[in-house]
Amino acid sequence: MADHFLLSEAEVKEIWHHTCNSLQLQVSPAVFNTWILSNPVTKIELIGDDQAVCTITSPTAFHSTNYKKNLGAQVSQALQDTLGRQVELTYVVGTPITTETQKTQPLFASSSPMAAPSSSAPRVRNSAPPAGSNTPAPAAMAASPRVEDLFSQNNLQAAALDRAQVVARQAGLRADYTFETFAVSTTNEMAHAAATAVSQRPGTAYNPLFLYGGVGVGKTHLMHAIGNNIIKTDPSVTILYCTGEEFTNEIVNAIQTKKALRFKEKYRKAQVLLIDDVQFIAGKTAVQEEFFHTFNALIQQAHQIVLTSDRPPHEINLIEDRLRSRFEAGLMIDIGQPSFELRTAILLIKSQAVNLHIPMDVAQLIASKVDSARRIEGIIKSLKSAVELQKKEISANLVEEILRSEGQPLKQRLRVTPQDVIKAVANHYHVKQAAIKGKRRVQSLVTARHVAMFLLKEDLSLPLTEVARWFSNRDHTTALHATRKIEEQMKNDSLLQRDVSALRMSLSAISR
Repeated sequence: MADHFLLSEAEVKEIWHHTCNSLQLQVSPAVFNTWILSNPVTKIELIGDDQAVCTITSPTAFHSTNYKKNLGAQVSQALQDTLGRQVELTYVVGTPITTETQKTQPLFASSSPMAAPSSSAPRVRNSAPPAGSNTPAPAAMAASPRVEDLFSQNNLQAAALDRAQVVARQAGLRADYTFETFAVSTTNEMAHAAATAVSQRPGTAYNPLFLYGGVGVGKTHLMHAIGNNIIKTDPSVTILYCTGEEFTNEIVNAIQTKKALRFKEKYRKAQVLLIDDVQFIAGKTAVQEEFFHTFNALIQQAHQIVLTSDRPPHEINLIEDRLRSRFEAGLMIDIGQPSFELRTAILLIKSQAVNLHIPMDVAQLIASKVDSARRIEGIIKSLKSAVELQKKEISANLVEEILRSEGQPLKQRLRVTPQDVIKAVANHYHVKQAAIKGKRRVQSLVTARHVAMFLLKEDLSLPLTEVARWFSNRDHTTALHATRKIEEQMKNDSLLQRDVSALRMSLSAISR
């Protein structure tokens, strides 16, 4: 049976002082003064080497209930960080022992010595503000709150918002990856709708949800948005987010340190499990074995599982059949490459989020040259840096300069056949393939023919003589004229830019 040890009042005060230092940086002053200071920890019991029970004393049962709902997890985590052990909170109604001390002695004043802890007390992490800090001491901020303030709906909402933000950070979720900042188009609208439904009814709608697609299509954004929306609705939900690589590393570490049981408890208690790039576990027998049992345990409890991958389950090599069948048992959605219009919208949304104004013509220029939403983020950061640090104006020339400085190709190399290109161009312009290859000089056919020649030369790197051969054995000078004409027109013709960009995206989807 584990040993129980009750800390002295002085030790409890010291631990609570340090915990408040951490909490003061996490919540608003109103929440800190109204809730944290008015509902202190008054008793700490240590159990064994890794557990503690902390008792919070509140003036009324109302305070205990709302404190537990809106701040319990956050305070528990702060105490756990201070004590270095698992913490369970209990609540009692009464007059807090430390109330008078808080009124007469500054809680964080460095000149006020704290009682030295006994040798049996846990080691406390020193989190006091540094000397010379302008951070006001809580005692200076904390006048006795009025009754109406304690019951204020604004304070309750602020506490819930603060808690949701902290829980999201602890889960590893990005605060800017929400449904509000996700641009929707035909290539991802089904994935967006499914993700929204899952966030509203986790465990009941589409379980598991399996999102797959190439790099930069928005899989990770949607996964984080699901987690953020669930926490926003109910911060008490236990969410675990990790990548397939992190999951693998945790299992290896758990086996090496003989802490496999703790690993299993962590993942099988999750109410929502989000695993990014799950294809990483393929070929790893022990990892797949543990993931299989974790998957089954969560599904049996109706807990939500969301997975992302760069390919559908049937194309993931070295994945066990029993896992593949479980992935395919839920809802699988392919997220296509973002279209020109969607890339433009993504760029405008992300630039607004960082207070960077990008003119529409420049945004369209970037979207025509960059085919990945992830790379768009890098371009925005480079533009913001150029504007703020180098005092440059956003222009087409600046964009070209940034793209050249990155030393990356503006488009990916396509691995398709010349016939694939001609077919894609014919479908895009709604003409027949034979007509494009033929010798008729109707304007609509000429434009489509020139675009096809341009793509064969620029994206497939075919010699001009071979390009010309695909179009009724024309002379190579005809192909040269066509490619130069399209290249010149694309500098100013936004419609042509969109056409070429759309064709490249369509071809990249079938690129081998």
